[in-house]
Amino acid sequence: MLFTKEEESHIVEAIRAAERRTSGEIRVFVEDFCMSDYPVERAAEVFHLFGMFNTKARNGVLIYLAEKSHQFAIWGDAGIHEKVGFQFWDAEKQLLRDHLQRDEGVEGICRVIAQIGEQLRHHFPVDEDNDENELSDEIIYG
Repeated sequence: MLFTKEEESHIVEAIRAAERRTSGEIRVFVEDFCMSDYPVERAAEVFHLFGMFNTKARNGVLIYLAEKSHQFAIWGDAGIHEKVGFQFWDAEKQLLRDHLQRDEGVEGICRVIAQIGEQLRHHFPVDEDNDENELSDEIIYG
C-alpha cells in the first residue's frame, strides 16, 4: 500500500476540508501499475468507471496515481475544466511532480487537493441548504 493509515487519514481530511466549501467533488485513485501508455487516458477511464461524471455540475476531479509505474494524472470533468483550463491543471501536475520527486507525496497530494478545492469553491460555491456529498471521500485502491 502506498500510504500508511495516518497518511491516508490526512489525505481524506484534505478532501473533506476542500469539499466543505464547494459543491465539487475530489477523489484519489491509487493502483500499482498504469494500465495505459498514457496515465491521463487511464485517469479518464477510472473517472468514468466510478461514475464521477454524474455530479450535477460536472465538477468532479480525480487525482490518479500509479505507484510502481511512477505515473500520475489529474482529470477534471467538463464543468470545472471549462472554468480553469489547461494551464491550471499543468500547474497542479507540476506541483505534484515536484513533491513526488522529493518523496513528499502526501504533502503534494494535500496541497494539490487544497488548490483544486479553492478553484472549485470559487466557481462552484457550496449551497449549504442543498449540498450533498455526491462521491465518497475515501481513497480508492485499484
